[in-house]
This record gives sequence, structure tokens and C-alpha cells, in this order.
Amino acid sequence: MNHKIYILPILFMILGACSSTSQKYYIKEDGTIHVPAYTLPESSFLSDESKTIIKKKREEYKKLFKEQSLVCPYPSNPNEEQIRVHEECNRQYFYTTSLYRNTLARYDVNIEIDTINGVYTEVFTPSEGIKEANRDRVLISLHSGAFLYGSRTDSRMESIPIASVGGIKVISIDYRMGPKHQFPAASEDVTAVYKGLLKDYKPENIGIYGYAAGGALTTQSLAWFQKENLPLPGAVGIICMAAAEPRPKTDSMYMVSATLGHDGIAPFTVFEPYYGKNPDFENPLLVPLKSKEILSNFPPSLLIASTRDFHLSSVVYTHSQLIKLGVEAELHVWEGLGHVFLANSELTESRDAYQVIVNFFNKYLN
Repeated sequence: MNHKIYILPILFMILGACSSTSQKYYIKEDGTIHVPAYTLPESSFLSDESKTIIKKKREEYKKLFKEQSLVCPYPSNPNEEQIRVHEECNRQYFYTTSLYRNTLARYDVNIEIDTINGVYTEVFTPSEGIKEANRDRVLISLHSGAFLYGSRTDSRMESIPIASVGGIKVISIDYRMGPKHQFPAASEDVTAVYKGLLKDYKPENIGIYGYAAGGALTTQSLAWFQKENLPLPGAVGIICMAAAEPRPKTDSMYMVSATLGHDGIAPFTVFEPYYGKNPDFENPLLVPLKSKEILSNFPPSLLIASTRDFHLSSVVYTHSQLIKLGVEAELHVWEGLGHVFLANSELTESRDAYQVIVNFFNKYLN
């Protein structure tokens, strides 16, 4: 399916160790920790409003997923045209959901289609007009979706609130994805759009942010800009994924994925259509964490994650490395929520996060 919603269960911290395997949990000599099954309730720090909404949406998502499969069945052995028709069906279905309609009702924006240097984009501007302070500023939004889906659907959920709350123009890039295209196609598309915007905007007035795969792509794009000797943007937002490889061996990756039945680690295969079966994770254009030189040139960076996110460790580690290299970087972590929680604008915590994003770009864009 083209649209997926993640409701993730867990993050668990062990604050001690037992030397005997007869205890409930123990740590082996290589540092591997073995724990028994346990129950994790909702966090007491979640707002009452969010607890109610999450419970309601959990049932709604099950219904929508089933209904969407019936309305837009995936054809067997599809050709390219059938895949395109299927994708468009999914988009039109998404536009009928309460999640999307409620977001439009809460955040009043205009949506226009544009092509910049041959790349399809959607442009979001607040219906009340762009704020005077943002007349010469623009944000680029890179959508989530594991480099497989999310264009013109999730991308809207990630652009509409920021355009409205920030009173700023947001341009969402419909970058090329797998399985039809592979790395570095998305980086090339972002670079093409960025070059187009440089004709009308100073680089210090351009901000880039992305959720999940879009967060990784934000870091990859910064590496690509440096390869192309382009001036870097004024600030970036790296949200729910970071500059690491997509499946690092980290605490959050193991702890969260283990609760989803993935034998302690989430499957890498979701990224294979774009990254390839044998990606070169030593390539800093793919994994910017591999190059201190590239990281040290990052502009001011905002990093956001949540405690039940696969990629929390990657976000935290990327932040620590940026700080070590002298880069201006902020880290914000929300309690009790899962991967890309910001995609649900009905959550109190999501609306708080939107304001953090807006405040950050207001602070660092020229």
C-alpha cells in the first residue's frame, strides 16, 4: 500500500545488571541484554486529549486500512500504468479520510502545483497570506515513506501545518523513489529544486526539513549540495530519522522492533527498493555520519524524535556528533509516542512540535 500509519508500542530502559542467568534478566559478556516479556502501558506524560485521540484512531486506522484495500486493490503483476492508477486511487482515497480533512479544517492553506527544474512539487501557502517577515523565506519539505510512498499524501500532512502555523511558503518535493528509481535519485531531485530556488532566494533564507525518510534525505541532500559546491541552506529540520544508515544496531532499533515481532530488529527490506540490496553504507553521500567533514558543514539543525520511535538512537547520536563538531543543533524528544507522530495534527504533542519547528526556522533563517 502507498499509505501506512505506524502505531508503535515501546521504549524500555534497563538500569541494572545481574551476573546470573537465573535472574529475570541478565547481561552477557559481549553486552547483550536478555529481558523477559513485559507489559508497557501508555505513558502517564501523554496528555489526556492525546490518549483519547490515539485510542480512537487505533480502531479507525484498522477500518481504513481494510477499506482502502477494497477500494484500491493492488493489481497482480501490474504494468507501469496500472501502478500509476493504483497510486492515484490511494491518493484520492486518502483525501477522503478524517485525518486529512481535519488537518485541512484546522490549517487553512492554499495548495498549488508547480514544476521546478523538471521536478513535480506542491506549494503550500497560508490562506491569510505569508507573514511579512517570511516574504523572502521559503521552506522545502521532504516527505516520509521509506523512499517508497508518501508523495501527495503524507507530504501534505507534513507541509500544511507548518505553512499555516509559520505563515510561510512550504514547497513539498515529489522526489523519485523505489522500486522504479534508486539512490541517489532523490538527492538529485532535491538538488534540482534547490538550485531553482536559489535563483529567487538567498541560501540563508531557505530552510529544509523532512520526516522519517525525508529526514534522512535532508542529511543526504546536504552532503550532495557539498559535492556540488552549492551554498548551504540557512537551517534544517531532521525529524524522526537522521544521518545514520536506515537499520543501525542501536538500542531504540532493537527495543522497538522487538515488540513488533521482528526478532529484535526491524527488517531492512523496506528500504531495499531504493537503497538496493547491497548498499554502500560507507558512502557519506548515503550515510553522512561517515564523514566528519560533511557533518561539520551542516547548518543549524533541529532534531526531533519520540521515545517509541525506531530511530530515536540515530537522532540522538546524530545530534551528539553535530554538537561535537561545533554545529548549532537542538534536540527535542517527545514522550510516549511512536514514529512520525507529527503526521497526526490532532495530537497536542504534534501541535507543540509544529511550533518548535516554526520557532527554529524563525530563529535561524536570515
